[in-house]
Amino acid sequence: MIKRMIAMLLFFGALAGGVVWFTQLKTRLIGAAMSDMAAMPQTVSTEVVSYADWQSSINAVGTLRAENGADISSEVAGIVDALEFTSGDDVQAGALLLRLRLNDAPGRLKELVAAADLAQITYQRDVRQLRAQAIPQSTVDTDLANLKAARAQVEQQQAVLDQKAIRAPFAGRLGVRKVDIGQYLNAGTAIVTLQALDPLYIDFNLPQQVLGTVAVGQGVSVSVDSQPGTTFRGAIRALDSKVDDATRNVLLRAGVSNPERKLLPGMFATVRVATETTRRLLTVRQTAIVFNPYGSTVFVVSADKGVVQEQSKAVVSQRFVTTGPTQGDRIAVLSGLKEGEVVVTAGQIKLRNASSVLINNTVQPTADPAPHPPEE
Repeated sequence: MIKRMIAMLLFFGALAGGVVWFTQLKTRLIGAAMSDMAAMPQTVSTEVVSYADWQSSINAVGTLRAENGADISSEVAGIVDALEFTSGDDVQAGALLLRLRLNDAPGRLKELVAAADLAQITYQRDVRQLRAQAIPQSTVDTDLANLKAARAQVEQQQAVLDQKAIRAPFAGRLGVRKVDIGQYLNAGTAIVTLQALDPLYIDFNLPQQVLGTVAVGQGVSVSVDSQPGTTFRGAIRALDSKVDDATRNVLLRAGVSNPERKLLPGMFATVRVATETTRRLLTVRQTAIVFNPYGSTVFVVSADKGVVQEQSKAVVSQRFVTTGPTQGDRIAVLSGLKEGEVVVTAGQIKLRNASSVLINNTVQPTADPAPHPPEE
């Protein structure tokens, strides 16, 4: 019985010792594996810090409008007798667009002209009789008043006839016709829109804080989503005389050249206003900067032999930098970096100071200073 007890104790003791040994062995193996993994270089992409010509700018959104634009309408009511234009035509100032039915207006004009001619004859005859002292001065005065009234009625009727012919008030492009032959028009009914397309205006708002950096004559560039990749140049024409007390913004108007008629009034557009002269600044991709509450940092790559090459191993060091303005995917670095240094642009989340890295620049983050959304 004692021997069995001793054997049982020895068995359980050996089993407990084996469990302890296995646990310690597993811990050592896991630690070694983690140590090897920590020492493995992390794959990152890099970029060489370089200088670029940099011009600070302000972006805004605005609406295009014609220098001259109007909905053409008739001053008088009438029935459309003739259409002298086609939708989309380019017309010159004074071009005939539409005629209203004249009815008895020409006959009425001839009647008034005849009455004016008779008044002229009567006046001239009475002037000769006055010289012969055959009639009093009051008769001649009455004849002169009648002549002036008759001539005024002729001018009035001629104006009515002129209003029956609708003409283009300025040169431009016509829109879509809104009336038909035989249609009765009330005074003020829109017939067609007429827009002068070159140049165009663009109205946009800027915050009051930037008023000191903009002035009349300052250049602007305009882009619209209907013409991707195309920039239209212009200049500021006027600033509003007051700031909106609700938004604290000021309205600006710029003129934009549009010789090819690619822009149309009413379009939504993006405006870029250059606010200073061109400077040379160190720039990197925005993805290279790690923004933190305590400061912005980058990971600078250094190689053993001083030359960082593609697919080579290197070590990174974390460095604080001072950043400046941004343009698209690029950001200016005011201090903390030098030209020619290599910084990590992707993969920083896996890094810490003195981490080993493997450089692979096959895929890089975008670096467009003026990015546009992809076309569908």
